[in-house]
Formats: sequence, C-alpha cells, structure tokens
Amino acid sequence: MHQYTPDKTRGISAMNQREIDFSDIAPYDDAIFHQKMENLVKEPGFLHAVKFTMPDGGVPALIEELLKIDNKHDLQQKVMFPFLEMLAKTTTAGISLGGIKYFNPGINYTFITNHRDIVLDASFLNLAFMRRGLPTTEVAIGNNLLIYDWISDLVRLNKSFIVKRNTGLRESLEAAKHLSAYIHYCILEKHESVWIAQREGRAKDSSDRTQESLVKMLSYAGEGNFMEKLKEINLMPVSLSYEYDPNDYLKVKEFLRRRRDPKFKKSTHDDLFSMETGLLQFKGRVHIQLTPRINTKIDQLGLFRDPNTSAKYIVALIDQAIHRSYEIFPINYVAFDLLHSKNRFAEKYTAEEKQEVEEYFSRQLAKIDIEDVTDEEREFMREMMLIMYANPLKNKLKAILGGVE
Repeated sequence: MHQYTPDKTRGISAMNQREIDFSDIAPYDDAIFHQKMENLVKEPGFLHAVKFTMPDGGVPALIEELLKIDNKHDLQQKVMFPFLEMLAKTTTAGISLGGIKYFNPGINYTFITNHRDIVLDASFLNLAFMRRGLPTTEVAIGNNLLIYDWISDLVRLNKSFIVKRNTGLRESLEAAKHLSAYIHYCILEKHESVWIAQREGRAKDSSDRTQESLVKMLSYAGEGNFMEKLKEINLMPVSLSYEYDPNDYLKVKEFLRRRRDPKFKKSTHDDLFSMETGLLQFKGRVHIQLTPRINTKIDQLGLFRDPNTSAKYIVALIDQAIHRSYEIFPINYVAFDLLHSKNRFAEKYTAEEKQEVEEYFSRQLAKIDIEDVTDEEREFMREMMLIMYANPLKNKLKAILGGVE
C-alpha cells in the first residue's frame, strides 16, 4: 500500500497540545472545584433534579456531603459511586463486564462505544470500573445536552469534557481540532482514559455505526501519519447491550412524527424527558464487553494514500468489534423472528418468554400519545419496534459471518 503523508497544517503536535488552553472544554480543575460546587448546590434546577431522584428528606444530607468535597475523585467515589449503585439496583437486573483481560491498567485508553442511553452509557462503564478499583474515564458530552448552565457545571465537576456542536463550518473545524488535541493531551499528558460515543446522538433503530467524521477528528492531533495518530490514543471499542430500552416507545413515536413530517425536530422538553426516562426506568440486564484495542489491527492494515480510505477502515474495525460483542437477549431473538415471520431462533427462547416479549411491546406501543393513528401507522410503529430490537442480532450475525467488508 502507498505511504500516506499527512497535511501538516491540519495536525496538532504533542508540543502544541501542552501549550493549548483547554479550560473552555475540560473538566473543572480541582483548584476551583469547591467554588463551583458551592454555586451548584444553590441552583433551583439542580435542587429540583436531586429531589426527583433522591429519597424524601435526603437532599439536605446530600448537599452537606457535597460541600465537604473539594475534588473530582472524591465526588465520584463518595457520591457518584453509591448513586450509580442505587440506580443499577433499582433500574437494572444487573450490570456485567466482560473482556477485562483486554484491559491493561498501565495503559490509558480511548473507549469508544455504541450509544444507547444519553446519560448512562459512560456512567455504567465507569461504575463497572469503580467496582474493580480501576480509574474512571473522562467523558465526552455534547453541549447540545447542556441545556442549562447548572448541567454544564455538574458534568464538568464529574470529569466530563465538552464537545462543541451546532457551530458554523469554520468554527466546527476549529472545535474539532481543539477537541482532538484535548483527547490526545488526556491520554499522553494527563494519563487519563476517555470515553466517547461512536456517533453524535443515539442510533434510533439500534443499528450502531461509527461516524467517519469522529475518526477523522481523533486524527487531527498527535504525531506522525493518520494511523499513528490514532494508535497513540489506544482506541478500544466497547460494546454496550441493554436488555430493554426505556426510550423505545419514544423513538418509535419520533419515527412516526418524522414519517408524517420530515422536518420534525424534537424540543428541549423531549430531550429532557428522554434523559429522565432512560435514567429512571427499567433496563433489564446490562452487559458491557471490552474488546482488544485496535492498534495491532491498524498495523496489519498498513497505510493508505489518503485519510478518507484510512477512516473507512478504522470505522469498519470499530463497528465489527462492537457488533460481534453484543450480548443477545431473548427479546432480540423474538423480535427478529417476529419481524421476519419465522422461527429461526425458536430454540433461544421459551413460549413464555415470547409471550412476555409480545406483551412488553404492546405495553410500550400503547404509551405513544399521538392522535388519529391509522391502522397502517400502527403497523409501521410495531415494525419499527421490532427492527429496533432485532438489529443487534442482525448486525452480530453479519459481523461474525462476514467480517470487515
């Protein structure tokens, strides 16, 4: 293959990364942690959200505890760890972690995962790490979700960094270079691992695909050619599997709205309700599967003439790793068979499990509050619900049987 010579004007070297001011996107420094926390606990929006998730009477004690904390590590260990354990106990049937053999504590990784829940994807990964006494990751979060200033303060107190979106074309390129430089800085200088979703926004039909633009963004900073820049941040694909998606009916509702009106856009209220639903409603079993970092496979691929070809291959590697590592639950097998009117996977579930799944689908679809739904639209909504749960199985079969295309 041909040697790819990068455009040096696009990259940001390691030396330059150390000189960049990342204070506009980075987690808050511990030096200003306490002042930011004092401001946060006075915010009415924050207090309302806490009351919604805390037992009656628990808010004053929480605030008192928060005001005693002066760094991000203690916040995660003393507050977020027990909070996430409570969420796991009350909204899941257990969180399991596989592939820990691929994790080397001496290496900092860029964990890149499929995106199923607005809030919990990174949180559950960090919970799995905290349970084993492993360091948590810094978390990439889009500024489109930071609807209020207090939300921005909360996430930056909790080791999150900001992905700037909805900017102009020129500003978007500069923001991408800035973000790339920060991620490389995290891995190489701060010695922190980071989490980032494989795409902007969740895959509504659960057919997870990595965006090429994300891979290209990650290559803007660092030393060497396109592939070498990606190797230095140790990309590790991670596959997230939720047995149930509490937002499934909301996604189906959005599919119908877009079918009726292709210009339909969700409101801020819609986004907040999706976050709340995903956070607090039952998700069944949750499995997190680590996979080997892709550095060895990058070496096997070699070099390509241009970054576009390189990005396509990296995307294929990430997608294959995520797809083949899904945990497949009975609901996925049932949905696949119902969608195709076959019994191909009948041995994977019992008659009782099939009945439970069909009743679950009926209950979820009944929650959709759209007026004047026709019979055709009802069939469309049912089909989209089935597709949503069948796609992980479909993609896993393709990844195992087909490999990287």
